[in-house]
Amino acid sequence: MPKLDKFDLAILEALQKDARATNVQIAEQVNLSPSPCLRRIRLLEESGVIRGYRADIDRGTVGLELTVFVTFKVAHHTREHAQDFQQALQALPEVVGCYMISGNSDFLAEVVVENLAAYEALLTDKLLVLPHVTDIQSNFAIRSVKTSGPLKLPAAKT
Repeated sequence: MPKLDKFDLAILEALQKDARATNVQIAEQVNLSPSPCLRRIRLLEESGVIRGYRADIDRGTVGLELTVFVTFKVAHHTREHAQDFQQALQALPEVVGCYMISGNSDFLAEVVVENLAAYEALLTDKLLVLPHVTDIQSNFAIRSVKTSGPLKLPAAKT
């Protein structure tokens, strides 16, 4: 991972606020000329610090009304079982986020679907047959308070 200086962090802040801003606009915001700013952005992309750009879509307006946080327990804690499970879960487009966690469960997934009937179909047809799963618990979101917020970036190390 590259060492991020104050300019890199400022560029990342600017892109989190508006990823559609032009290079010239970003350069002005971070007090760089356009050429070095563009070089830094490309380095951040090539190094994987910036993984991509996407639209932040309002789920409800496109008919995705239900968010479910699903916890999974996996049988026999082995690296192979965890990898099998993770690969199977990554293949499901309804899963928009997944974390290996500590506590009573092994994984936590954020699932977004149209409605309860769509979740029931996903649960019975796909989630319950995931490899090595011994237990699933579903927690339904009542209301979204904050989703996909920008990261609070650390201060530059000098």
